[in-house]
Amino acid sequence: MLNKLKGLYVITDDVLTPKDTMLQQVEKALQGGAKIIQLRDKNNSDEDIEKEVIALQNLCRSYRALFILNDRVELAMKLQCDGLHVGKSDYHRIKEIRTNFLGYLGVSCYGDIKKAKEMEYLGVDYVAFGSFFASPTKPNAAVVNTNVINKAKNILNIPICAIGGITTKNVSKLIEQKVDMVAVISDIWKSENIILKCEEFKKQLG
Repeated sequence: MLNKLKGLYVITDDVLTPKDTMLQQVEKALQGGAKIIQLRDKNNSDEDIEKEVIALQNLCRSYRALFILNDRVELAMKLQCDGLHVGKSDYHRIKEIRTNFLGYLGVSCYGDIKKAKEMEYLGVDYVAFGSFFASPTKPNAAVVNTNVINKAKNILNIPICAIGGITTKNVSKLIEQKVDMVAVISDIWKSENIILKCEEFKKQLG
């Protein structure tokens, strides 16, 4: 099961992947070797994004990639999404979510290894740490030292995802720490050639 939690993890963005071109952009990322796609929509209602969720899930399955929905717990359950990712605001519900959601469950732990261990105990499938570099998507996010990955690797038995300002120029610092997944937003969607950019990441991630 956990072999899916590896490699390039690409996240959509309200501005950089607008609704009318998102599917085409995501398909290019998949063609370039993205293994995981997360839909992160901070503006629309569950009803508004339901069609996109179904379309993205089907697209990911056709490429044997994993689709993950960000934050929309009820919608992920309703549509039986392959994956769900939550953050701080859902910490208090992890036990309940784990009981009712059967897909892959990921949680953001920022720089907190103790919290990550607690989440592992509650049954999440992976944890995400970051931001590791200054991030254009979350300019106010605290920057975490990359050695968090190494320390977490010694304590956790589940895969680790790195997020925050990751580019093809700095990803090697995370690969050195044996990170399992790297989550990327801006460096992919702002590139002139999405397929080539993803291929470059894939090559570095081996």
